[in-house]
Order: sequence, then structure tokens, then C-alpha cells
Amino acid sequence: VQLVESGGGLAQSGGSLRLACAPSGRTFSTYAVGWFRRPPGKERDFVASISWSGDNTYYRDSVQGRFTISRDNAKNTVYLQMNSLNPEDTAVYYCAASRHRVGVHPWDFENWGQGTTVTVSE
Repeated sequence: VQLVESGGGLAQSGGSLRLACAPSGRTFSTYAVGWFRRPPGKERDFVASISWSGDNTYYRDSVQGRFTISRDNAKNTVYLQMNSLNPEDTAVYYCAASRHRVGVHPWDFENWGQGTTVTVSE
């Protein structure tokens, strides 16, 4: 399944952005979905993930309490609400989907989007 991310952009420190991930051409209501990010010059890191039902969610420690992953299967979209942003959140954010159980590692997901850039200024 092809994934398309949207919602990236420029935010000030303390601000908010909401990213969205939707598949192109098919539903992914039965897929687990994750968000990962690659900060400039660094490795790709796990951010958050959600099971296909939405009953289970996971977060990296540094975003816990600031970011919220959710899904609206009727709209075929997964969201990442990002609040209290700081410059360390600057990265390219990737959406990923898996037909299997939800995970927190890149290898848990078979399908990836192209990424959307988030830049947080001081």
C-alpha cells in the first residue's frame, strides 16, 4: 500500500502541528501504523505507533505526553498530533504501515511513505 503524509511545515517552539497519513488507492483500516522520524544527520527513530483497532498505542519517551497518535478508520487516515514542539523535534517524519501486529521498529513495517518535513524554530 502506498502511503502519503501531509501536514508538515514550520512551527515555533511550543507550537503544534498535526500530521496525517493516508493510503493511496486502498483502505488500511486493518493495518497497524507507525510514525518514525529522521532528524538532520541522524538515524531514523521510532516516534509512535497504533494498532489497527486503535486500542493500543506506543510512544518514544521524548514525545510521551506531547504527541498523540490516533486513527479514523472511517476516513482512512492516521494522525499524529504534535504539541509543545521543540527544535529537537525537527525531522523528516515518515508514516509506515503493517498488516501484522503493531510494532516499534522499522522492520515491523512493510510499507512506507515519502516523508514530510517538520521544522521547529526557537
